[in-house]
Amino acid sequence: MIGPGEVLLVARKAQGLTRDDVCGQLGITQAALSRYENDQRVPDGETLASFAKIYGVTVSFLRYGQRMQGALAIDSHMRRQKTAKAALWRRLEARLNMHRLHASLLFEEVSLQSTNIIPTFDPEETEPATAALLTRAQWKMPIGPVLHLIRWLEAAGCVIIEEDFGTTRVDGLSQWVGDHPIILTNSGLGADRKRLTLAHELGHLCLHSSTATADVEGEANAFAAEFLMPEHVIRPELRNLSLGKLIDLKREWGVSMQAIFERAYCLGLVKSCDRMDFYRSLSSRGWKVREPASDELPIEHPELAQRIGVRMRERGLSDDEIARMAGFAPGTQANPFLIQPKRLRAV
Repeated sequence: MIGPGEVLLVARKAQGLTRDDVCGQLGITQAALSRYENDQRVPDGETLASFAKIYGVTVSFLRYGQRMQGALAIDSHMRRQKTAKAALWRRLEARLNMHRLHASLLFEEVSLQSTNIIPTFDPEETEPATAALLTRAQWKMPIGPVLHLIRWLEAAGCVIIEEDFGTTRVDGLSQWVGDHPIILTNSGLGADRKRLTLAHELGHLCLHSSTATADVEGEANAFAAEFLMPEHVIRPELRNLSLGKLIDLKREWGVSMQAIFERAYCLGLVKSCDRMDFYRSLSSRGWKVREPASDELPIEHPELAQRIGVRMRERGLSDDEIARMAGFAPGTQANPFLIQPKRLRAV
């Protein structure tokens, strides 16, 4: 029996709700909820409407999941620390899958035209650094530091959504929505960490869209390093590194001092003992967690999702109509396709 079970399960996890939470609101048993989520029983219209109200979506959204090609609850590529709790990152993975479904539903009504595309490579045939250089070449990017990284990604049809993850242990995650990728990032990231996270997730999208290797995280890191700091450009600048020089390079390249030093180390320009001394120096100054010059880097925010909403309003659609087209219940605050309150930067 094909029903909305998978969507119901993902929606519950995305909201961080337990079975007890949902059963209490619906007045049903856990056994009944399990049958609904496992497609052993299809909820009637009234019950489905109750589910939709709890999860902040429309009934058509819950039914749409039945038409998705392949599984909805797929694993995502995720940049996270090993200490991140499984319950947390599984919830964020569910959030990403919900965004995939919302975007897929909206793209049935809206055609997204991209200046570029995100290319894909077989990681067993193409080295991560080569893939990064080929991506830059295909996008006709200028030599040197990447300015306006989010603009480049959005110009390639990548939908970027920022949310407060409630933790610093997970930075971002990504997956494909048909022909368009989606990246979910932690809104609490600083500018340098956000840029590295976005480049890391771009590496996953380019290298791991259909192939999983033994070291997907290492490959995504190598891609991000070459994409943001191409060896043939940055190598001459990585000699005779000092803390002062690293701060200047951070301002120029838009990545952390640690990322720049690691780049030098991976390129064989500094020794292991130098690396140990570097991290001791950071720790003694309290810079390992908060580096100097971080507040000087421009903070980028995604615009593509809201621009889609603006174009739809120009066609005469109301916010409620746009929300329903994407499967959000009217008034839902988590709709990235509607204008959000302006962010204030702390100083």
